[in-house]
Amino acid sequence: MDIATQSIDGGFAEPVFNAQTVFRAIMDAMARPGTVPPLPPLAHPPAPLSATAGAVALALCDNDTPVWLDAPLQTASVKAWLGFHSGAPLANTPADAHFALIANPKEMAALDGFAQGTQEYPDRSTTLILLVDDLASGPSLLLEGPGIEKTSMIAPPGMPRHFVEQWKQNNQRFPRGVDIILAAPGNLACLPRTTRIKTMEA
Repeated sequence: MDIATQSIDGGFAEPVFNAQTVFRAIMDAMARPGTVPPLPPLAHPPAPLSATAGAVALALCDNDTPVWLDAPLQTASVKAWLGFHSGAPLANTPADAHFALIANPKEMAALDGFAQGTQEYPDRSTTLILLVDDLASGPSLLLEGPGIEKTSMIAPPGMPRHFVEQWKQNNQRFPRGVDIILAAPGNLACLPRTTRIKTMEA
């Protein structure tokens, strides 16, 4: 299959309804951090972009939202697919991105290297979409904060080594800071900047 065919295939079969389904799942997960709403494979992007991350990108990105791709995703087929289905331009640096698609979270840039927003416009920050294998097999993260009754827990594998410390610094920059969407096969979870994280280590 050539790149032109790959770029056209695999988008939403029903763009309006599919985008609404994905957007609702994201909003629910942002409002209630630690919940894991299911998300069927509504998009079929070229590898290594996953079905969940591809669907999230199509629901959120448009021609006004520059997207940063980490090294594994900087393939001709992924760039062509995103460009064709979302119209989103590629960001030159992480700090220029409204959204960042990260296939290898363990090796990604530090959180403070992405756009942080400003005190006046905190929404001008990057939302990171991290591709993870699942949300249950990694080190446990205990979540607290708005939208969580007491505590909640997720356990995504393959996160950056100093992620919890970086996230504490992200909390301290509020109202500035990044938000994260964890895109796993068949579901997702969100970490808005207001969520506090503790490790479950003794």
